[in-house]
Formats: sequence, C-alpha cells, structure tokens
Amino acid sequence: MTDKNAVYTHGHHESVLRSHRWRTAENSAAYLLPHLRPGTSLLDVGCGPGTITVDLAERIAPGMVTAVEVTAEALALARAEAERRGRSTIEFFVADVHALEFPDDTFDVVHAHQVLQHVGDPVQALREMRRVCKPGGVVAVRDSDYAAFTWFPEQPELDEWLTLYHRIARANGGEPDAGRRLLSWAHAAGFTDVSATSSTWCFATPEDRAWWGGVWAERILKSDMNRQILASGTATEADLRRISDGWRTWAAERDGWMSLLHGELICRA
Repeated sequence: MTDKNAVYTHGHHESVLRSHRWRTAENSAAYLLPHLRPGTSLLDVGCGPGTITVDLAERIAPGMVTAVEVTAEALALARAEAERRGRSTIEFFVADVHALEFPDDTFDVVHAHQVLQHVGDPVQALREMRRVCKPGGVVAVRDSDYAAFTWFPEQPELDEWLTLYHRIARANGGEPDAGRRLLSWAHAAGFTDVSATSSTWCFATPEDRAWWGGVWAERILKSDMNRQILASGTATEADLRRISDGWRTWAAERDGWMSLLHGELICRA
C-alpha cells in the first residue's frame, strides 16, 4: 500500500515477486497464528502475491479473508495465487490503507506484512486498521528493520547496498527501519493493549545463500529500485553491477550467514 505521496521502492519485477512468494504464514506470520480460529473474518492489507493470504485463509476457513492492494495489477497477483491453490474464501478489493472503505468494526483480525515501512503515514494506517477491527479483535503487523540486518563475512558492497536502500526508501516516503518503530506508531494510533515481539529470517545454508543472494543480485539491477537509484544520481550502473557481484560473492562464501530482524505487534482493538 503506497499512497500519501509514498512510492513503493521494490516494484513488481519477477526478482521481487520471487522473494515475496517465498513468504508463508509459518515463516512470516507465526506470531499471529495462535490468535486465529476457524470462522474468523480477516482483512489482509497489502496482500502482495498472496502466499501468506492464502495460508491465512486456509487457517480460518470457513471464515472469509478480504485481501486488499493499492492497484488492480498488484491485486491480480494474489487473485492468481488463490485460484492456483483452489481457495474460494477470499475476496479482493483495491484500497488505500490510509482510508479503508469498510465500515467500523468489520473484521476479527486485521493483518499487514511488510506494509507500514512503505506507506506515507503509518500512524494513520494503523488508525484505519484499528477502526475496521471489531472491539476485542486483533490488529497484527510485521515489518523489517534494515539497519538491524547483519551478515558475515564483511562485504563492502553489501554495506553500499544498505546505504543506498535507506536513502532511496526514505526518498520514496517510506521508513526502512520500521520494525523498531512499530510500538511507537501503535501508541500514537491510540492502541493501549499491545504485545511487541521480534523474529528473524536467517540465510546460512549454501542453498539459502544462493537463493537470497541471487534474488538481491538481480533486484539491484532489474527491479524498480534500480531505476529509482539511477534517476536519483546516487549511484551509477557500474556501481550497481559491482553491488550485484558483491551479493553473489557473499552467497558463495562457505561461512556466509545473514539474519534479517523484523518487529511484530499484536494490538487489541
């Protein structure tokens, strides 16, 4: 969801979608799963390609999932995933998280994964998520914290990548270190009953390194981030090719290890 003058940094190149389709309820929403029951109604905000969405729909069936995205093109990705997996308990709407077109107190659970880091006003987004959640229901959000990403061995090109990502994401109106700010945003949005946790993705096996390093080696050259960086004048095509090679060098390291921190909240409406 990318309104309020924010621009979605990643875009929808296949290299981006490949990483997003890896996400499941188990590896990306484990903190929420104990709160789900069959028959629950759930709003999935910024559903992306829909892999988490369909997993959640399977967990709460026969309850309905309402999946929303900011454009019809983005929403079509989730619709295709639901059709591929034969899940009919999902409905799809184009929506802006800053002004959701649903009545007050509509859903038992409102969920957003990696959304608040990309929106122009995360506090307003949380207010809207709270408004459409039933009293006593759950608003669940999870966002990464790029400054807390860590890896071994040291790779100067990855340091450059992180600096560039922070710069372009903030220029786009987002906050790449959203994970550490979630609790403060929830308090500002009016939540008083909040449980804050964190979890990580870790890439340390040869297979995981090759996949994750390969994804980012391609994304820095072919995704919307490439175009945005070049347009900003903060790096050249040669710089980005060097960073891409750095990702592949890290991935080939026998001792290579990377951990990505995410903040998580369970908020009671």
